[in-house]
Amino acid sequence: MRSKKIALIAALLSLVVSEHALAGDRLVGVHSAQVLSQSMPWIAQEAGLFKKYDIDFHLVFISSSPVATAAMLGGDAEVQVTGAIGNVRAYVQGSTDLVFIGGIKNFMTHNILAKPEIRRPEDLKGKTIGVGRIGSNTHYFTIQALRRVGLDAARDVQTIQTGGGPETLAALVAGKVEAASLVAPGYAGAIAQGFRIVVNGAELRIPYGATTLVTLRSLVAKRGPVIGRFMRAMAEAAKILQTDKAFVYKVLGKYMRITDTRVLDSSYNSEIPALERRLELQDVALQASLDEIAPLDARAKAIKPAALVDRRYLADMEKSGFFDKLWGDKK
Repeated sequence: MRSKKIALIAALLSLVVSEHALAGDRLVGVHSAQVLSQSMPWIAQEAGLFKKYDIDFHLVFISSSPVATAAMLGGDAEVQVTGAIGNVRAYVQGSTDLVFIGGIKNFMTHNILAKPEIRRPEDLKGKTIGVGRIGSNTHYFTIQALRRVGLDAARDVQTIQTGGGPETLAALVAGKVEAASLVAPGYAGAIAQGFRIVVNGAELRIPYGATTLVTLRSLVAKRGPVIGRFMRAMAEAAKILQTDKAFVYKVLGKYMRITDTRVLDSSYNSEIPALERRLELQDVALQASLDEIAPLDARAKAIKPAALVDRRYLADMEKSGFFDKLWGDKK
């Protein structure tokens, strides 16, 4: 089933590529979740930043970090805005052409929500918890969060895969699961419908490459300047995300069909403090993925986070004064 899905995605991406083959600065990207922290390509598109940087950019949604990674390794995408885990796992398995070039969120801000009668983390024992996909950020958060409150996700709860954030919220509302692991804006939507936060991820601050920017070393060698312009577009989009709430709400309304101000306010206010202003990727966030993989693949123990990262674009924006000019201050 997964191989058929990858083939279908590859065909879709190939169609996008072929339709724009004459565009010298064409760039195909993938993102793996329809969430606030992965909204920067939408913001860049709506703000005209890709046009400003002479990039013919096309974004494809793939609701799985591992499948998004497979699409890139198959040559069907050139940049990713996605969680780190799929890329780190592929790197450990030998796909060392993958490289992280920036970060957007370095710790998790998910929450576990449930119906009102489930009041304490201990009350989750024996319950069903919905996550997007097994191995996804929501699944990892559930494992780590429950561990911090003395529960074992493999033994004490039943984890159910739903497919993605909107599907998890729908399963919770429909009563198909008793609790759900959600990130903004999904958990804000759950709160608006009467569900309560049982485990608050923002308080736990679990280190993780929750949203990262990824490409290929071979592509940097061939099309380095284009990737550099893409990174500048992302940096400007990050500034808009942090400073122009009205514009961000308009973008989210268009791409996610969310117009409820209560949901948008809750999502925005909780997520913004967790997002990187200068696209920095912290080693501790990647180390978390390596530590997650190590028990099943010993090769992860020998890899240091620095080996997975190329900071040339971040360094250039710092050295050139781009970040200082963009933010009007010093770091």
